Amino acid sequence: MTRLSVLDLAPISQGEDAGTALARTRELAIHAEALGYQRYWLAEHHNMPGIASAATAIVIADIARATRTIRVGAGGIMLPNHAPLVVAEQFGTLASLFPGRIDLGLGRAPGTDQATAQALRRHLSGDAYQFPDDVVELMHYFDALQPGQKVRAIPGAGLDVPVWILGSSLFGAQLAAMLGLPYAFASHFAPAQMMDAIRVYRDRFQPSRHLAKPHVMLGLNVFAADDDATARYLMSSRQQAFVALRYGRPGPLPPPVDDYEAGLGPAERALLDGLAPGTVCGGPETVRAGIDAFIARTGADEIMVTAQIFDQAARLRSFEITAQEHAALAA
Repeated sequence: MTRLSVLDLAPISQGEDAGTALARTRELAIHAEALGYQRYWLAEHHNMPGIASAATAIVIADIARATRTIRVGAGGIMLPNHAPLVVAEQFGTLASLFPGRIDLGLGRAPGTDQATAQALRRHLSGDAYQFPDDVVELMHYFDALQPGQKVRAIPGAGLDVPVWILGSSLFGAQLAAMLGLPYAFASHFAPAQMMDAIRVYRDRFQPSRHLAKPHVMLGLNVFAADDDATARYLMSSRQQAFVALRYGRPGPLPPPVDDYEAGLGPAERALLDGLAPGTVCGGPETVRAGIDAFIARTGADEIMVTAQIFDQAARLRSFEITAQEHAALAA
Protein backbone atom coordinates (compact mmCIF):
# COMPACT_ATOMS: atom_id res chain seq x y z
CA MET A 1 0.00 0.00 0.00
CA THR A 2 1.29 3.45 -0.90
CA ARG A 3 2.20 5.33 2.26
CA LEU A 4 0.67 8.69 3.12
CA SER A 5 2.62 11.58 4.68
CA VAL A 6 2.24 15.32 5.31
CA LEU A 7 4.13 18.34 4.02
CA ASP A 8 3.30 21.47 6.01
CA LEU A 9 4.52 24.98 5.17
CA ALA A 10 3.21 26.34 8.49
CA PRO A 11 1.04 28.85 6.60
CA ILE A 12 0.47 32.26 8.16
CA SER A 13 -3.10 33.29 7.37
CA GLN A 14 -4.16 36.88 6.84
CA GLY A 15 -4.83 38.59 10.15
CA GLU A 16 -2.72 36.11 12.12
CA ASP A 17 0.89 35.90 13.23
CA ALA A 18 3.64 33.29 13.11
CA GLY A 19 2.92 32.14 16.65
CA THR A 20 -0.63 31.21 15.68
CA ALA A 21 0.60 29.48 12.52
CA LEU A 22 3.09 27.37 14.47
CA ALA A 23 0.47 26.43 17.05
CA ARG A 24 -1.79 25.28 14.22
CA THR A 25 1.07 23.30 12.69
CA ARG A 26 1.53 21.56 16.03
CA GLU A 27 -2.19 20.77 16.17
CA LEU A 28 -2.16 19.37 12.63
CA ALA A 29 0.85 17.16 13.40
CA ILE A 30 -0.88 15.65 16.41
CA HIS A 31 -3.98 15.12 14.26
CA ALA A 32 -1.96 13.52 11.45
CA GLU A 33 -0.28 11.13 13.86
CA ALA A 34 -3.66 9.99 15.18
CA LEU A 35 -4.85 9.45 11.60
CA GLY A 36 -1.89 7.18 10.79
CA TYR A 37 0.20 9.39 8.50
CA GLN A 38 3.74 8.07 8.05
CA ARG A 39 5.78 11.26 8.44
CA TYR A 40 5.38 15.00 8.91
CA TRP A 41 7.78 17.29 7.06
CA LEU A 42 8.38 21.04 7.11
CA ALA A 43 10.10 23.13 4.45
CA GLU A 44 12.72 25.86 4.65
CA HIS A 45 11.62 29.14 3.08
CA HIS A 46 12.89 32.63 3.84
CA ASN A 47 11.44 36.13 3.56
CA MET A 48 7.98 34.68 2.89
CA PRO A 49 5.18 36.56 4.73
CA GLY A 50 2.93 33.50 4.49
CA ILE A 51 5.33 30.79 5.76
CA ALA A 52 6.48 30.34 9.37
CA SER A 53 8.95 27.44 8.96
CA ALA A 54 12.14 29.39 8.10
CA ALA A 55 13.98 28.02 11.17
CA THR A 56 13.08 24.51 10.07
CA ALA A 57 15.12 22.48 12.56
CA ILE A 58 13.58 24.39 15.48
CA VAL A 59 10.05 23.76 14.23
CA ILE A 60 10.87 20.07 13.70
CA ALA A 61 11.97 19.85 17.34
CA ASP A 62 8.70 21.41 18.48
CA ILE A 63 6.63 19.01 16.38
CA ALA A 64 8.63 15.96 17.46
CA ARG A 65 8.18 16.98 21.11
CA ALA A 66 4.42 17.31 20.64
CA THR A 67 4.05 13.88 18.99
CA ARG A 68 5.09 10.35 19.90
CA THR A 69 5.45 8.04 16.90
CA ILE A 70 5.17 9.88 13.59
CA ARG A 71 8.45 10.55 11.77
CA VAL A 72 9.30 14.24 11.59
CA GLY A 73 11.69 15.91 9.19
CA ALA A 74 12.63 18.48 6.61
CA GLY A 75 11.23 18.62 3.15
CA GLY A 76 13.59 20.19 2.93
CA ILE A 77 16.65 21.88 4.17
CA MET A 78 18.04 24.05 1.37
CA LEU A 79 21.65 22.95 1.57
CA PRO A 80 23.22 25.86 -0.40
CA ASN A 81 22.17 28.11 2.50
CA HIS A 82 24.18 26.16 5.09
CA ALA A 83 27.51 24.56 5.84
CA PRO A 84 27.04 20.76 5.74
CA LEU A 85 28.61 20.44 9.19
CA VAL A 86 26.01 22.75 10.74
CA VAL A 87 23.15 20.74 9.21
CA ALA A 88 24.73 17.50 10.43
CA GLU A 89 25.00 18.91 13.96
CA GLN A 90 21.40 20.17 13.92
CA PHE A 91 19.94 16.90 12.70
CA GLY A 92 22.32 14.86 14.82
CA THR A 93 20.92 16.76 17.78
CA LEU A 94 17.36 16.11 16.65
CA ALA A 95 18.11 12.41 16.15
CA SER A 96 19.64 12.26 19.63
CA LEU A 97 16.57 13.88 21.16
CA PHE A 98 14.07 11.81 19.14
CA PRO A 99 15.77 8.52 18.18
CA GLY A 100 14.43 6.77 15.09
CA ARG A 101 12.02 9.55 14.16
CA ILE A 102 14.00 12.19 12.23
CA ASP A 103 14.29 12.54 8.42
CA LEU A 104 16.52 14.94 6.49
CA GLY A 105 15.41 15.97 3.01
CA LEU A 106 17.91 18.10 1.08
CA GLY A 107 17.24 20.55 -1.74
CA ARG A 108 19.57 22.67 -3.87
CA ALA A 109 17.38 25.75 -4.35
CA PRO A 110 17.78 28.71 -1.96
CA GLY A 111 14.10 28.68 -0.96
CA THR A 112 13.89 32.43 -1.42
CA ASP A 113 14.72 35.38 -3.68
CA GLN A 114 18.25 36.39 -4.68
CA ALA A 115 18.53 39.32 -2.27
CA THR A 116 17.52 37.15 0.67
CA ALA A 117 19.88 34.42 -0.49
CA GLN A 118 22.70 36.94 -0.31
CA ALA A 119 21.56 37.95 3.18
CA LEU A 120 21.83 34.28 4.14
CA ARG A 121 25.50 34.50 3.08
CA ARG A 122 24.84 32.07 0.26
CA HIS A 123 27.65 31.84 -2.30
CA LEU A 124 25.77 32.64 -5.51
CA SER A 125 28.68 31.94 -7.84
CA GLY A 126 28.83 28.23 -7.01
CA ASP A 127 28.24 25.78 -9.85
CA ALA A 128 25.78 22.90 -10.08
CA TYR A 129 28.36 20.38 -8.91
CA GLN A 130 28.68 21.87 -5.43
CA PHE A 131 25.36 20.47 -4.21
CA PRO A 132 26.32 16.80 -4.77
CA ASP A 133 29.64 17.40 -3.03
CA ASP A 134 27.87 19.05 -0.10
CA VAL A 135 25.43 16.12 0.18
CA VAL A 136 28.29 13.62 0.29
CA GLU A 137 30.14 15.73 2.86
CA LEU A 138 27.05 15.99 5.05
CA MET A 139 26.38 12.25 4.90
CA HIS A 140 30.00 11.59 5.86
CA TYR A 141 29.42 13.40 9.15
CA PHE A 142 26.76 10.79 10.03
CA ASP A 143 29.23 7.91 9.52
CA ALA A 144 31.04 6.30 12.44
CA LEU A 145 34.06 8.30 13.57
CA GLN A 146 37.34 7.30 11.96
CA PRO A 147 40.76 7.33 13.66
CA GLY A 148 42.37 10.71 13.18
CA GLN A 149 39.20 12.36 11.87
CA LYS A 150 39.68 16.07 12.53
CA VAL A 151 36.21 17.45 11.80
CA ARG A 152 33.32 15.70 13.52
CA ALA A 153 29.60 16.31 13.94
CA ILE A 154 28.81 15.97 17.62
CA PRO A 155 25.97 15.07 17.92
CA GLY A 156 25.71 13.41 14.53
CA ALA A 157 28.54 10.94 14.07
CA GLY A 158 27.36 7.33 14.00
CA LEU A 159 23.66 8.23 14.03
CA ASP A 160 21.04 6.85 11.66
CA VAL A 161 19.58 9.98 10.04
CA PRO A 162 17.89 9.02 6.75
CA VAL A 163 18.82 11.44 3.98
CA TRP A 164 16.47 12.14 1.07
CA ILE A 165 17.12 14.08 -2.12
CA LEU A 166 14.41 16.54 -3.11
CA GLY A 167 13.85 17.88 -6.58
CA SER A 168 11.58 19.48 -9.15
CA SER A 169 13.71 18.57 -12.18
CA LEU A 170 15.87 15.71 -13.47
CA PHE A 171 18.94 16.90 -11.55
CA GLY A 172 17.74 15.60 -8.19
CA ALA A 173 16.49 12.37 -9.73
CA GLN A 174 19.91 11.65 -11.18
CA LEU A 175 21.71 12.45 -7.93
CA ALA A 176 19.35 10.37 -5.77
CA ALA A 177 19.76 7.43 -8.15
CA MET A 178 23.54 7.72 -8.18
CA LEU A 179 23.81 7.88 -4.38
CA GLY A 180 21.17 5.20 -3.77
CA LEU A 181 18.94 7.49 -1.72
CA PRO A 182 15.17 7.92 -1.50
CA TYR A 183 13.79 10.64 -3.77
CA ALA A 184 11.01 13.16 -3.16
CA PHE A 185 9.65 15.12 -6.15
CA ALA A 186 7.88 18.46 -5.72
CA SER A 187 4.93 17.58 -7.92
CA HIS A 188 2.64 19.68 -5.72
CA PHE A 189 4.03 22.89 -7.24
CA ALA A 190 6.14 21.82 -10.25
CA PRO A 191 4.63 18.67 -11.77
CA ALA A 192 5.78 19.27 -15.36
CA GLN A 193 8.79 16.91 -15.21
CA MET A 194 7.32 14.49 -12.67
CA MET A 195 7.00 11.45 -14.92
CA ASP A 196 10.41 11.96 -16.53
CA ALA A 197 12.05 12.37 -13.11
CA ILE A 198 10.44 9.18 -11.81
CA ARG A 199 11.63 7.25 -14.86
CA VAL A 200 15.19 8.58 -14.62
CA TYR A 201 15.40 7.83 -10.91
CA ARG A 202 14.10 4.28 -11.21
CA ASP A 203 16.09 3.42 -14.33
CA ARG A 204 19.40 4.70 -12.96
CA PHE A 205 19.04 3.72 -9.30
CA GLN A 206 22.11 2.11 -7.78
CA PRO A 207 21.48 0.11 -4.59
CA SER A 208 23.44 1.35 -1.60
CA ARG A 209 23.88 0.63 2.09
CA HIS A 210 21.16 3.22 2.63
CA LEU A 211 18.52 1.79 0.29
CA ALA A 212 18.19 -1.50 -1.58
CA LYS A 213 15.61 -0.39 -4.14
CA PRO A 214 14.15 2.90 -5.39
CA HIS A 215 11.70 4.76 -3.18
CA VAL A 216 9.71 7.61 -4.74
CA MET A 217 7.68 10.07 -2.72
CA LEU A 218 5.53 12.59 -4.60
CA GLY A 219 4.02 15.83 -3.37
CA LEU A 220 0.27 16.11 -3.90
CA ASN A 221 -2.08 18.99 -3.13
CA VAL A 222 -5.26 17.50 -1.68
CA PHE A 223 -8.19 19.75 -0.84
CA ALA A 224 -10.87 17.55 0.65
CA ALA A 225 -14.24 18.55 2.03
CA ASP A 226 -17.69 17.05 2.44
CA ASP A 227 -18.59 17.99 -1.13
CA ASP A 228 -16.83 19.10 -4.32
CA ALA A 229 -18.03 22.71 -4.20
CA THR A 230 -16.74 23.30 -0.70
CA ALA A 231 -13.38 21.78 -1.60
CA ARG A 232 -13.02 24.09 -4.61
CA TYR A 233 -13.88 27.05 -2.38
CA LEU A 234 -11.19 26.05 0.15
CA MET A 235 -8.63 25.58 -2.63
CA SER A 236 -9.05 29.20 -3.74
CA SER A 237 -6.79 30.34 -0.89
CA ARG A 238 -3.92 28.31 -2.30
CA GLN A 239 -4.71 29.49 -5.82
CA GLN A 240 -4.62 33.14 -4.79
CA ALA A 241 -1.34 32.65 -2.92
CA PHE A 242 0.27 30.81 -5.83
CA VAL A 243 -0.66 33.44 -8.40
CA ALA A 244 0.52 36.24 -6.09
CA LEU A 245 3.85 34.47 -5.54
CA ARG A 246 4.45 33.93 -9.24
CA TYR A 247 3.82 37.64 -9.85
CA GLY A 248 6.28 38.65 -7.14
CA ARG A 249 3.70 39.53 -4.48
CA PRO A 250 4.07 36.89 -1.73
CA GLY A 251 1.88 37.47 1.30
CA PRO A 252 -0.08 35.74 4.05
CA LEU A 253 -2.52 33.02 3.03
CA PRO A 254 -5.73 34.82 1.95
CA PRO A 255 -9.25 33.73 2.86
CA PRO A 256 -11.12 31.70 0.23
CA VAL A 257 -13.41 33.36 -2.28
CA ASP A 258 -16.21 32.10 -4.48
CA ASP A 259 -15.49 31.52 -8.19
CA TYR A 260 -11.90 32.76 -7.98
CA GLU A 261 -10.94 31.36 -11.36
CA ALA A 262 -13.80 33.14 -13.12
CA GLY A 263 -12.04 36.51 -12.78
CA LEU A 264 -8.62 35.37 -14.00
CA GLY A 265 -6.95 36.16 -17.30
CA PRO A 266 -5.34 33.58 -19.61
CA ALA A 267 -1.89 33.86 -18.02
CA GLU A 268 -3.17 33.30 -14.48
CA ARG A 269 -5.34 30.41 -15.64
CA ALA A 270 -2.32 28.82 -17.29
CA LEU A 271 -0.39 29.03 -14.02
CA LEU A 272 -3.14 27.19 -12.16
CA ASP A 273 -3.62 24.67 -14.97
CA GLY A 274 0.05 23.79 -14.53
CA LEU A 275 -0.69 22.59 -10.99
CA ALA A 276 -3.44 20.20 -12.07
CA PRO A 277 -1.30 17.03 -12.41
CA GLY A 278 -0.28 17.43 -8.76
CA THR A 279 -3.66 18.38 -7.32
CA VAL A 280 -6.74 16.52 -6.12
CA CYS A 281 -9.77 18.53 -5.01
CA GLY A 282 -13.26 17.44 -4.05
CA GLY A 283 -15.57 15.55 -1.76
CA PRO A 284 -14.71 12.08 -0.39
CA GLU A 285 -15.49 10.09 -3.55
CA THR A 286 -13.68 12.56 -5.78
CA VAL A 287 -10.64 12.50 -3.50
CA ARG A 288 -10.57 8.71 -3.43
CA ALA A 289 -10.73 8.52 -7.20
CA GLY A 290 -8.11 11.25 -7.59
CA ILE A 291 -5.62 9.60 -5.25
CA ASP A 292 -6.21 6.24 -6.90
CA ALA A 293 -5.58 7.70 -10.36
CA PHE A 294 -2.45 9.53 -9.17
CA ILE A 295 -0.99 6.32 -7.72
CA ALA A 296 -1.88 4.35 -10.84
CA ARG A 297 -0.26 6.95 -13.09
CA THR A 298 2.96 7.36 -11.08
CA GLY A 299 3.45 4.14 -9.11
CA ALA A 300 4.38 6.30 -6.11
CA ASP A 301 5.75 4.47 -3.10
CA GLU A 302 4.62 7.33 -0.90
CA ILE A 303 2.47 10.44 -1.27
CA MET A 304 3.21 13.60 0.69
CA VAL A 305 -0.03 15.51 1.04
CA THR A 306 -0.06 19.27 1.43
CA ALA A 307 -3.04 21.59 1.80
CA GLN A 308 -2.82 25.31 2.37
CA ILE A 309 -6.30 25.92 3.77
CA PHE A 310 -7.23 29.17 5.50
CA ASP A 311 -9.57 27.79 8.16
CA GLN A 312 -7.91 25.43 10.65
CA ALA A 313 -10.99 23.29 11.25
CA ALA A 314 -11.39 22.83 7.49
CA ARG A 315 -7.70 21.97 7.17
CA LEU A 316 -7.92 19.30 9.88
CA ARG A 317 -11.04 17.91 8.23
CA SER A 318 -9.32 17.81 4.83
CA PHE A 319 -6.48 15.65 6.16
CA GLU A 320 -9.01 13.43 7.92
CA ILE A 321 -11.00 12.82 4.73
CA THR A 322 -7.79 12.22 2.80
CA ALA A 323 -6.61 9.58 5.27
CA GLN A 324 -10.00 7.87 5.27
CA GLU A 325 -10.27 7.73 1.50
CA HIS A 326 -6.68 6.56 1.11
CA ALA A 327 -7.36 3.74 3.59
CA ALA A 328 -10.51 2.82 1.67
CA LEU A 329 -8.42 2.16 -1.42
CA ALA A 330 -6.69 -0.73 0.35
CA ALA A 331 -9.85 -2.13 1.91
